[in-house]
Amino acid sequence: MGWRRFTERKNCNDLILLDIGLPTLDGIAAARQIRELVPKARIAFLTQESSAYIVQEAFSIGAMGYVMKIDALHLPDAVDAVVDGRQFVSPALSMQVQ
Repeated sequence: MGWRRFTERKNCNDLILLDIGLPTLDGIAAARQIRELVPKARIAFLTQESSAYIVQEAFSIGAMGYVMKIDALHLPDAVDAVVDGRQFVSPALSMQVQ
């Protein structure tokens, strides 16, 4: 679904899966805009970015999940957790986020 179509759907309970390294708008900025437009949207990241600062920034803007691409096998667990309203942190990052 394109950005314009998403912003037209203000009454949704979708899980939004983003990457940090988006080509025209970074994932953190996109998540901020989504949070403003659809405060109840569930946001998770699937990314290769492991910077502690970026991980903390993602959670500070309301992301519920952060999965490293090297841990992509955990994506189904992350989706289940986020849809259920629980936070999920990639095992490769669990020591950084506490």
